[in-house]
Amino acid sequence: MVRLAASVFAGLGAITVAASQTPAPISVDTAFTTFLQAANPRDAATAADQILASGVGFEEAFRRLRQGRVYAREVPRGVVHASYRSETDEYFYTLDVPEGYDPRVKYQVRVQLHGGVGRLEDSRPRDSGSPGRLAGVEQIYVMPYAWRDAPWWSGRQVDNLRAILDLVKRAYNVDENRVVLSGVSDGGTGVYYTAMRETTPFASFLPLNGFIMVLRNETSDADGDLFPHNLRNKPMFIVNGGRDPLYPTSVVDPSVAHLKNGGVDLEYRPQANAGHDTSWWPGLKDAFETFVADHPRVPLPDALSWESGPPGIPSRAHWLVIDRLAAARPDRGRDAGADDDPPLSDLNRMSTPPVPDFGMRGSGTRVNRVIRGSNAEQIGLRSGDLVVTINNQPAPAGTDVTDLLRDYAPGRPLLLTVTRGGALIRLTGKYAPTVLAADAGAMFPRQRESGRVDLARAGNRVDASCRGVGAFTLLLSPDQFDLNRAVTVVVNGRTVFEGLVRKDIRTLLRWAARDNDRTMLFAAELHVEVT
Repeated sequence: MVRLAASVFAGLGAITVAASQTPAPISVDTAFTTFLQAANPRDAATAADQILASGVGFEEAFRRLRQGRVYAREVPRGVVHASYRSETDEYFYTLDVPEGYDPRVKYQVRVQLHGGVGRLEDSRPRDSGSPGRLAGVEQIYVMPYAWRDAPWWSGRQVDNLRAILDLVKRAYNVDENRVVLSGVSDGGTGVYYTAMRETTPFASFLPLNGFIMVLRNETSDADGDLFPHNLRNKPMFIVNGGRDPLYPTSVVDPSVAHLKNGGVDLEYRPQANAGHDTSWWPGLKDAFETFVADHPRVPLPDALSWESGPPGIPSRAHWLVIDRLAAARPDRGRDAGADDDPPLSDLNRMSTPPVPDFGMRGSGTRVNRVIRGSNAEQIGLRSGDLVVTINNQPAPAGTDVTDLLRDYAPGRPLLLTVTRGGALIRLTGKYAPTVLAADAGAMFPRQRESGRVDLARAGNRVDASCRGVGAFTLLLSPDQFDLNRAVTVVVNGRTVFEGLVRKDIRTLLRWAARDNDRTMLFAAELHVEVT
C-alpha cells in the first residue's frame, strides 16, 4: 500500500528546464516535454506558450500530441491512497494498479463509486486497505470518495471525477477510450447523475443497485436540472435485485423500460433473488467485463444529443459546446423554444399507466414498509411480516406480493397468513387498493430554462436541430473533418455556415491541455449563432 499526494503524481517522469539569465531559443522537444509533463490542465495551458514560441508547425504539433508523453516505469503500484487539494477542499481517492503495470501498455480504467454516502461526514477514506472494487479483468481501478455534503449527485463530484481522471492519465498510460464509470447503491445512482452531466471522458456507464428516480428528491437546485435525454449518448449496463429492500426490480423496471424505449442503449440484468448487495457478482462478472470490452468509447461520434441549462452553461459533450441559451420569452412556457425551433422528443416525459397501490413496500414476500391509511394497513400488515399464503395459496419465496395481488379484482376477500415474531398470524379483509391515476408528467421537474442541440455529421456537413439555444461551438478534428474542403453547417433546416475552416495551433493546444486525451484533438472552433 502506498499513500501519495497529488504533487507526487505531478512529478513522475518530470523534466526540469533550467532557467538562464539570457532567454535562449526553446527547442521543440523541450517545449513539448514541459507541456506533456505538466501537473494539471492549468499548467499545461501555461506551457503551451513555449510550444508556440518554438515555432513548431501544426502538423508536427498534432503528431506529437497524438503520440503523447513517455510514461515513467517506476510508479506506485498496488493499492495507492492519494489526494489533491482544490480551492475549497481536499479530495481523497484510492487507486488499485496492477503489480505488473507496464508503461508501454494502455490500460483500461474503471472508476467505481461507493455507496452509503449519507453516513459519511467528510471526504477521508474509511479504511487503509484495498476497498471493495468488484475485481474483474486486469485494469486500473479508481475509487474516489463522496460524503454527506458532497454526494455523487452534486456538481462538486462531477468536477472531482474530472480532476482525478486527469491526474491518473498524467501518471499512468490510460486507454482514453476504455474508461468506464460504475457504482453500487448510492454510487449506482451517482452513475446516472454523472451520465446526464459529464459524458465526454467515459465509454459506458454501469449503475449497480442504484435507481435513477432517487435523483428526483436528492438533487438540489444549486446543481442544476437533470436531462435524461443525455443518456442516449453512451451505452449502459444496469443491475438490480428483485429482493432489494430499497430499490427492488418491481420499482426500478418501469424507469429502465422507459429509458430503453426512449432510445438509450442499455443492457438490463435484473437478479430475481438478489437483495441490496453484490452477491450476484461472480455470476455476472464475465458479462459485465464483456459489455465493457464490446463498447469502447468513440471519441468523435458522428451523432450527439446534448441538453443543459444554468448554472451548467457552457456545457460540453465531445465536439459540441452549448455556449449560450436563447433569450427567454415571457409569453412561452419553460420547455418552449423560439418560434422556429423544431419539435424534439424528450425522454424526460414519462407516461405511467394507472396502477393499483395496495400500500405495501417489500422485497419478495417480506414486508419492509406499510403506507399509513392504505389497504395493507387496514388489513393489518406490519413492517417485518413475511407473507406465507394468500387465500390459502402459497406465496413463493422471491415472488413480489404486490404483483400477485394485482390479479385480484377490487372487493375480493383476502386471507393473508404471515409470520410475525416467530408466530403464524391470519389477517382478513377485502382487496381495495388505491388506483394511482395515469401520469404523463416529467421524470425530473425543471426549475430553469434549458437548451438542447442534436448533431448529425455526414462527411463535412453537420445538421443541427436546436431548441432553446442561442449559440454553440463545434470543435473540428482533422480525424473527423477534411479541413482542406469546405465545411457546411445547417441549423434547423437553414445553412448558417459554408466555407473553409483554418487549422489553428492555439486551438489545438488549448483543448489538448484541457482534455489530456491523445484520441480527441481539435484543430479549429466553429462558433454558431442561432438566430
